[in-house]
Amino acid sequence: MKTTYRLSILLLSLFSFAIGFAQEASIKGIILNENNQPIPKVSIKAGTVGTETNENGFYTLSIPANQDVTIEFTHLSYKKIVVTFNLKNGVIKEFNPVFSESREQIATVIVKGKRRKDVEGIVTLEPETIRKIPSANPGVENLLMSLPGVNNNNELSTQYSVRGGNYDENLVYINGIEVYRPFLVRSGQQEGLSFVNTDLVQNVDFSAGGFQAKYGDKLSSVLDITYKTPHQFEVNADLSLLGAAVSVENMSKDSKFTGIIGARYRNNNLLVNAKETETNFKPVFADVQGFFTYKFTNKFHFSFLGNASLNKYDYEPLTRQTNFGTLAEPIALVVFYQGKEKDEYKTAFGAFQGTYFANDDLTLNLTASAYHTTEEEYFDILAQYSLGEVNTNIGDEDLGDVEFTEGIGSQLNHGRNDLDALITTIQHKGDLKIEDNRIEWSVKFTNEDIRDRLVEWEVIDSAGFSIRPPKTLPNNEQPYEPYTGPLTPFTNVRAKNNTQINRLQAYAQWSKRSTLGSSDVWYNAGVRVHNWGVKGDGIASSNQTVFSPRGQFAIKPNWEKDMLFRVATGLYYQPPFYRELRDSTGTVQPNVKAQKSFHLVLGNDYSFKMWDRPFKLTSEVYYKNLSDVNAYTLENVRIRYRAKNNAKAYAYGLDMRLNGEFVPGTESWFSFGYLKTEENIENRGYISRPTDQRLKFAALFQDYVPNIPSMKMYLNLVYNTGLPGGSPSYADPYQYQNRLPDYKRADVGFQFVIVDEKKQFKSGWKKPFKELAFGFEIFNLFDVQNSITNTWVRDVYSKRQYAIPNYLTPRVFNVRTTMKF
Repeated sequence: MKTTYRLSILLLSLFSFAIGFAQEASIKGIILNENNQPIPKVSIKAGTVGTETNENGFYTLSIPANQDVTIEFTHLSYKKIVVTFNLKNGVIKEFNPVFSESREQIATVIVKGKRRKDVEGIVTLEPETIRKIPSANPGVENLLMSLPGVNNNNELSTQYSVRGGNYDENLVYINGIEVYRPFLVRSGQQEGLSFVNTDLVQNVDFSAGGFQAKYGDKLSSVLDITYKTPHQFEVNADLSLLGAAVSVENMSKDSKFTGIIGARYRNNNLLVNAKETETNFKPVFADVQGFFTYKFTNKFHFSFLGNASLNKYDYEPLTRQTNFGTLAEPIALVVFYQGKEKDEYKTAFGAFQGTYFANDDLTLNLTASAYHTTEEEYFDILAQYSLGEVNTNIGDEDLGDVEFTEGIGSQLNHGRNDLDALITTIQHKGDLKIEDNRIEWSVKFTNEDIRDRLVEWEVIDSAGFSIRPPKTLPNNEQPYEPYTGPLTPFTNVRAKNNTQINRLQAYAQWSKRSTLGSSDVWYNAGVRVHNWGVKGDGIASSNQTVFSPRGQFAIKPNWEKDMLFRVATGLYYQPPFYRELRDSTGTVQPNVKAQKSFHLVLGNDYSFKMWDRPFKLTSEVYYKNLSDVNAYTLENVRIRYRAKNNAKAYAYGLDMRLNGEFVPGTESWFSFGYLKTEENIENRGYISRPTDQRLKFAALFQDYVPNIPSMKMYLNLVYNTGLPGGSPSYADPYQYQNRLPDYKRADVGFQFVIVDEKKQFKSGWKKPFKELAFGFEIFNLFDVQNSITNTWVRDVYSKRQYAIPNYLTPRVFNVRTTMKF
């Protein structure tokens, strides 16, 4: 209690506001001539400050934020360029002008609040914030959890649900190329690394619903990530007790070739060994990823994005003791294990992309990509348990031990699952501007070849009597009546599938900016078409087509207050992926329909100043009506579909987010979300869906210690009300609607900055560093016992079943250092 109190006092003391640094933004880039050659010694001035380009034509310049700043680019051999910028505090703007010998160039670039993305309902996240925020599983997905409407109650997983959808309903793009998540992963601690390498990220956009037709066919959200295009040599490194990451980026002398490559290694021993189950745990999570671009001419660019990853998971549980119940009647579950689990996931991804800039108004793009994954999941684990009363007599030598056993039994789990999937894609995109109109289109063909073997069975023995499968006749009434039928496993799934899916997708959309009276307005309308066919060994061929119309409208009234209103609507389809075609027995059902959802989103952005600093309050009300729903069960992060399209559902809610400079020079935010989502399976009535996360509060706060500005503090807070769940996987959801406990978590990080952009050294051991910082992190600061699922155990005397929570990670300490050369 004293420890918690002291930590609370420390936390509150760090919340004190202080006078920060001057508000600044940065301009950087490369200056080329009309022959695509870099120009050295270009003078760059903004008032009384200035710089010049190096031998590679690269420059960087700090300017005041939140005001118009005019910059002059001059060189004796070229006409000058005059540009005006207005950037938010901390923004790094890339500007790459091309010098002309024939005419003077004057341009105005005003960047205020990223208005275009606000109009589209897109949230933009800063990569630097992503890299600094503490988390047991750091990365882009971790920062998403601080946004309203985005939920995940498992800190070891990168999966997330958005506004009542499940993990399979989210689109993820990198440089416009769709990427995929593993097929067989069952729990967060198996998952390993996210596909997205944070060190390579330049821009992150996220939409939680009502997105445009140019994005694909999913029901919930879009995460659109852009990787860096380097302008100079740079090395980044991040080291901690959880692993290491390093990235290298550079540009050729003629500026035609740029490349960035990153390698990561992660080991979850620190977290898994802190859990209540004692184990021998040997994970290896590693990947290498690179993005390379070659500019043949100013009009034609060719790029390659590649990734190779290896996730190995060797897990040998030994013992476990979980205490639960009440103070008056404490109960403990003690488990002794034999056996182990050995999983391996290997993935390789490559994409070639050619972009042709025909002129200032027309851009054409062609992309070819391939994704290959081989996944193995092998386990044989025998768990022998005893359930009993705990000794609570203070002073006894056996305090906390089980002194009276109420139930004993064992459980044997066996699995031999293999999957090999190859997904190839070719896509053409176009972007045409005609005055105030913008037309975008695409055609995409995808082939999915999936070979899958699923073998899983479970035998449960309670007090020496084998438990029969649920919902089978005749019932086993032992020990009261003898049972003479055959012994069968409690669950038994066996399937072997060879499935091919061909998809043809296309979209066309139109956008326009205009005025309505004295107000600015934006229009967007588009339609997608998706045709897919399923075939395979022993599978009856199937072919289906869906059309998805979508539209957006936004208006910014000419008011004294800076307000933006928007509405988005559309009919969204999710044609089934392989995982959605496979039912609970492992059988592929080729005639599964696309789930359908009608979206209506009403949003408002209110930008204002408080304490003479910029703030924005974003509010969205949304409603979804879903039909042809493919009901599913959720256990940890594994989803098993019923593949029947026998349900309908709805979701509605309110999301609010206040972000701004609560502390000068740093952006923080507070989020609130309310959600209600229910489903009606086979007209039995509406019940909560597995993702019915009613309330959410989250905060991301950045601060520095008063009088020691080099000491930074980063706080990540999340509170979610409990999900429906924790019921046995075989259970009828209409009979189990109890909820898991609320999820409460606080992660805090402290970082002492030795070198940064404002504090450089010209001599000594610190000279090579552009950035250098040391710090430590505390995960689950208040040591809250959060649970993700339940283990169900029978009391042999009363036949009552107990739900024993499977707790997530407790408080864990981590040390970390980051550096840039």
